Amino acid sequence: MGLAITQGAAVLGVDAQTIKVEVQIGGGKLQYFFVGLPDSAVKEGQHRIESALKNNGFKMPRRKIVVNMAPADIRKEGSAYDLTVALGIMQADDALEGQRDIKNYMIMGELSLDGSLRPIKGALPIAIEARKEKYDGFILPSCNAREAAIVNDLNVYGVNSLKEVVDFLRGQLELEPVEVDTRAEFSNSLKDTLVDFSDVKGQQNIKRALEIAAAGGHNVILIGPPGAGKTMLAKRLPSILPPLSLHEALETTKIHSVAGKLPGDTSLINIRPFVSPHHTISDVALVGGGNIPHPGEISIAHNGVLFLDELPEFKRSVLEVLRQPMEDRRVTISRARFSVDYPASFMLIASMNPCPCGYYNHPEKDCVCAPGVVQKYLNKISGPLLDRIDLHVEVTPVSFDCITSQEQSECSEKVRERVVTARERQRLRFKEMKKIHCNAHMPANLARKVCQIDQAGQQLLKTAMKRLGLSARAYDRILKVARTIADLAACENIQTEHLAEAIQFRSLDRDGWAK
Repeated sequence: MGLAITQGAAVLGVDAQTIKVEVQIGGGKLQYFFVGLPDSAVKEGQHRIESALKNNGFKMPRRKIVVNMAPADIRKEGSAYDLTVALGIMQADDALEGQRDIKNYMIMGELSLDGSLRPIKGALPIAIEARKEKYDGFILPSCNAREAAIVNDLNVYGVNSLKEVVDFLRGQLELEPVEVDTRAEFSNSLKDTLVDFSDVKGQQNIKRALEIAAAGGHNVILIGPPGAGKTMLAKRLPSILPPLSLHEALETTKIHSVAGKLPGDTSLINIRPFVSPHHTISDVALVGGGNIPHPGEISIAHNGVLFLDELPEFKRSVLEVLRQPMEDRRVTISRARFSVDYPASFMLIASMNPCPCGYYNHPEKDCVCAPGVVQKYLNKISGPLLDRIDLHVEVTPVSFDCITSQEQSECSEKVRERVVTARERQRLRFKEMKKIHCNAHMPANLARKVCQIDQAGQQLLKTAMKRLGLSARAYDRILKVARTIADLAACENIQTEHLAEAIQFRSLDRDGWAK
């Protein structure tokens, strides 16, 4: 009877911190004391631990047991500490005499009553922390093993039950570390997506707008009647975005691991996320948070696309909380005792009908909305939010002849090649700037320096702003989009035709558009 120490980890934001689990078995009647800010799920683990030990032929000490989880000022949550505590109890009860020192292993896992192990959240950041602290290995449920094994220079042992872990620590069972070739896994899984631009008939102007958006990382809003293909086009945007780099893939996988949204058969996310929340979503679910903060949908969409279908149907408060993350590409969740940061660098693509009935400006059907209703409908989207959307694209219905045409449309692979080439030009342009990777990320002062235009271009912009009633906020957006169009055309300088094309993508800035 004595003191034992085992090692676990708590996930804070998208990083992990080592938690030292100290177990003291001493005199007195049978009582359990969990200290160190454990939540209810951690405390309830005593019942799972007792049943798992008994059902696997091990003895539960009938003495006073104190479990301290240090550092004591960090909130511990979830059931993943079950295995850590159970082994600590056995070690303190002198039931783990063997070849391996339990203090040298990071151990996490949720126990079932029969002693089998259930999956945990955040295996990847915990594995990164285990490697950083130079543990001999990381013991966790086998269903999480491949996820953790993408961390190099760390022995990852996937186990199925409490008995397996005990036999391994006693030296009665040899476990082979799970090995994953991270680069091979990343390369082999860069497969074609299930959707392709060639599926879309017609809509060449919309495809062109999405190509520009992908090339510059610009946010887009699609406005058009129902059935015009807005959702179909939006779902194909990831297929023309540049492939994830290995660093981006690891970063994205880390977030999905913490959120518990990593598919069971996946060790590494290799395609850009496409997240499409329903319009009934709450602001906390969208940006993250809660009593115990968790990543929101905008963080799940990190390095990918956030698609908001029927934008005016979202609650105003939900849309307004998007403004700061869109600007900073991070979201900070603050609580009284701590704050956590989640990355949120996503491309926003939104779609909406032009009015409640959906047929305002339709070439064939009449709008039945009362006077003023169209403007009221559009006013659900605030000016500051529209200010962060670079491309306003009007989508028109596709004709019958176009739908039935046998002509093959351009595939996503060819469009992606042009996008990647344009992104490479931007990478070289911003190579000295750590936080700027594409044209859309440029602040206004840098945009004025990078997006130089000649006298003819200045005159064109002046005329456009006067005749079309463009707002002042549209000026910088037009410059950034024009810069991207020039990059797609492999032009060093912005030409008047690039400006002219960029100007047409500011529909909602025009005076009288919805009057």
